[in-house]
Amino acid sequence: MPKLEKSTRQGVGSVQTRRHWFIGIAIAFVMVLAVLWMAGKLSKSKSAETVHFSSGSGNVGIVELLGPIYDSERIVRQFETFGDQKSVKAIVFRIDSPGGLVAPSQEIYEAVKRVRDGKKPVVVSMGSVAASGGYYAACGADTIMANPGTTTGCIGVVAEFLNLQKLMEKIGVRFETVKSGKFKDTGSPHRDLTEEDRAYLQSWIDDAYEQFVGVVSRERHLSKTEVLKLADGRAFTGQQAKALGLVDTLGDYRAAIRLAARMGKIKGEPELIRWHLRRITLFDLLFQNAEGVFRQLNGARLFYRMP
Repeated sequence: MPKLEKSTRQGVGSVQTRRHWFIGIAIAFVMVLAVLWMAGKLSKSKSAETVHFSSGSGNVGIVELLGPIYDSERIVRQFETFGDQKSVKAIVFRIDSPGGLVAPSQEIYEAVKRVRDGKKPVVVSMGSVAASGGYYAACGADTIMANPGTTTGCIGVVAEFLNLQKLMEKIGVRFETVKSGKFKDTGSPHRDLTEEDRAYLQSWIDDAYEQFVGVVSRERHLSKTEVLKLADGRAFTGQQAKALGLVDTLGDYRAAIRLAARMGKIKGEPELIRWHLRRITLFDLLFQNAEGVFRQLNGARLFYRMP
């Protein structure tokens, strides 16, 4: 009998030890992400981005949107700079992005549209993927050019929420919430969604979806009914998108540059002007991943993004 009690105590102790190890690893992981996030913010604030203009009059500005859309500041600033520069006769907007947060995608679209409305040609060149928020941003251009195999479309909105309730129960952690209204903690990772929560979130998502559909309808000269038939989150190839009226023409990056030069009335070979960005390091790649995790954890957000 004493042996059984000893074995039981050892078993309990083993479970507690594993629990402590798990909590310790989880805390260490969060701390590492926090350090990466803070260091990344500091490095970004210190990084310099400059542009040098040619003395000639045949410049084509190159703006690149690469990767997920978490922020719009750098892209918007480039469009403003090229839009104001008289020696830049046209802009090629190279997009290789699966989309991202709703508001930054909208801000980039508005920046592109302002330059276009200012009578400076903007040609979008779609790379391997220009979907959801990437497609939304492209809609502000004069002409959208895709490769035949580009992945584009994905018109829709998604909001994702972590639910850590079961995990918290397993490690013996419980969160108590005091709130001012029943929807104030909707999407909290510490509780399940109620039916009222889901109805509220759906109305929130539907409004952002209507905004997306409205932009596509207006910019692509399609009826809302036509857009709604395509706006169910599906992706299309560039070739399919052209047949559906979502893009204007097919061609590669060099074809987009030649088209922009013609639209800007540039004679001869255009000079390509782009911002000089600091080199991307391994730390930058780690930071981008950490930033994405933090944005997922940090409250409810709407995404124009591929799955």
